[in-house]
Amino acid sequence: MNLSRLLYYKHRILVHNNKEYFINYQPVIKCIENLLSNPEISQLFVYDYKKLEIENEQSYGEQYTGNWWKKAKESIPSVAYILSIILYSDATTTDTLGKGSLHPIYISLGNIPTWRRNKEDAKQLLGYLPILSAKDEREKKSSEFKKLVRETFHNSIKFLLDPLFTNDDDDGDGIELKIDNEIFWFFPRVSTIICDWPEACTFSLTYKSTNSNYPCHFCLVSKENLNNTRLRDDQMVLRNKENMLQYYNNGTTEKASLEPVFNYFWNIPNINVYVATVPDRMHHLDLGLYRYQIEFTKKLLFEAEGRSLVDKMNRRITLIPRHSELKIFSGRLQSIALLTADNYRNIMKVMVFVVDDLLNKDLSEVYVKWNEMYLLSRQETFKESDLKNFQEAIEKWANLFIKLFGQFSNSDFKLPKLHSWVHHIVDTIREFGAINGYTTETYEALHKTYVKIPYRLSNKKDVEEQMMKTFKTPLKFNYSSKLFEFDISEAFEFIDKYKNETNLDEKMIKGLDHFIQSLDSYFDLLKISTAQGCHIKIYRSVTLENRAILRTTNMFHKRPWFSNISVTMNDEELFEYQSDNEICYAQTLLITEVFLKKEKSLHLALVQWYDFISKRTPFVYGCPLLELTEIYNFIEIEAIEDIVHIVPRFDKTNEYLQLDNNYLIEGYNNKEF
Repeated sequence: MNLSRLLYYKHRILVHNNKEYFINYQPVIKCIENLLSNPEISQLFVYDYKKLEIENEQSYGEQYTGNWWKKAKESIPSVAYILSIILYSDATTTDTLGKGSLHPIYISLGNIPTWRRNKEDAKQLLGYLPILSAKDEREKKSSEFKKLVRETFHNSIKFLLDPLFTNDDDDGDGIELKIDNEIFWFFPRVSTIICDWPEACTFSLTYKSTNSNYPCHFCLVSKENLNNTRLRDDQMVLRNKENMLQYYNNGTTEKASLEPVFNYFWNIPNINVYVATVPDRMHHLDLGLYRYQIEFTKKLLFEAEGRSLVDKMNRRITLIPRHSELKIFSGRLQSIALLTADNYRNIMKVMVFVVDDLLNKDLSEVYVKWNEMYLLSRQETFKESDLKNFQEAIEKWANLFIKLFGQFSNSDFKLPKLHSWVHHIVDTIREFGAINGYTTETYEALHKTYVKIPYRLSNKKDVEEQMMKTFKTPLKFNYSSKLFEFDISEAFEFIDKYKNETNLDEKMIKGLDHFIQSLDSYFDLLKISTAQGCHIKIYRSVTLENRAILRTTNMFHKRPWFSNISVTMNDEELFEYQSDNEICYAQTLLITEVFLKKEKSLHLALVQWYDFISKRTPFVYGCPLLELTEIYNFIEIEAIEDIVHIVPRFDKTNEYLQLDNNYLIEGYNNKEF
């Protein structure tokens, strides 16, 4: 989004305490035209509802496959189209307009596929909402001032959005927009409002206090039932325009924990604002429920054995091996309040290993169940059976969470975020499609460039796992940081001298010890009869075409880093190996380029293989349970399937757990809408 190209206008919204308050804004129709002027966006633009069926099941993916779009389309003329308006609003600190604290609101379109909405230019800054100042603390706490703040917010939204819903043409409602030099008739409809919980309460005009009688902006469940994970649908009265307007007209808004202010969205067609303010995964899970889980874990460990067990957990975190997709702090989990959503997502990747056998089975299980639930939440499409499995995963985690940490919750788990996640997220998917289409992640990091777009372009109509199995791009690589080189005729002398005169990590020593024998075996496999004139270069790292970095370094930021890898096995392998769906695991010891006379150079990695510890119990926490073998081989770098994260089991000898790369990349990274 190039802010310098936008023409902003200024509109006075009110005068309070002799001070004028303005909206600085870009006209909403101009914002939409700016979005549609992008040829890439216009070519991908979706006009109609698309019924999605997978394996003969009703399914939900993009927003235009959801029930909301279907109902909205049925309410307009058949020759017209729905223009799905997505709003995002959140107060922040910025000096863009010379003010210290501002309240930006963004707009995007649900007609744009989710993967494309990830990009910065698929969103438009609509404007800055005014933030009122009280003359003193007394006024700030007064009900009159609070009411004025809410009225001003909704009056501002009305000013910004009204051009979409007021049309004096004889043809009736709607607007005309030009896309690729063709005119289309659209009915703009606000589909989703993406925001955190307090902002959702501002849009819905429900009480923000979690101690109110009915704290959920989705429904009228009492605060006493917020921790009840087994509520039936008939026990929850959903909020809607009709029942909330009745409370407003009767002057009894307090009975529904509703602010006594007219809600602008009551006048807009095809929107239930209490449903449209969708649960945001980043604030609900990353910064919400997972934060509680970490806090309660520390309290549980302290309750069991005092400070020593908490310290042991912190030490384990610092000992987690490095991985390019993992950011772990060298310090401890001291100040939970200072952790970002990205911090929490990185902690999620490893906590199941950190708490492994630390206290009891339930502590490990609550993190396993969290991971299962979290990964399901990031699916790009959901069949009805997937939604059933997702709901079951949510309830299993929630029930264990409450059981395990019950004594540490001051509110007895009467948490609106817990309630809405358990009871409302699945229905939200049915209405608006997969959760990836309505998260705040990309709005809060508009400067970030996403590297997954080409991948999504290639498989947006296919299931990811199928693509992984059927498609593999040949790898190109660039070496960096050459460690040493030698001729094969000098190999014995050079290796002995290098080992004795250099401070090497034991893994590199192990690689050098097995270098000559392993290279001989590889030459035999390729039927290379002579190694005369062979020249060897050994490197610290190599960058693959997919930007992954394979490392074998004695010291990287004061710690050794020897990458673990996955390899697809074939019939020519040198030993029998129990595989994980034909995938095997190894630790890289040396990265080598071998130059042969009259032959193409060889790009090889010397590896030490892992194997499954037990055929009877090959998996723990859903992860392969491995041990390092004494089998060493050279393999082609191009044969490497991926760089993986393998974590030693604490207090165990030669036991390792392989963390699924879905946890590291697809499942947790901040790269989705």
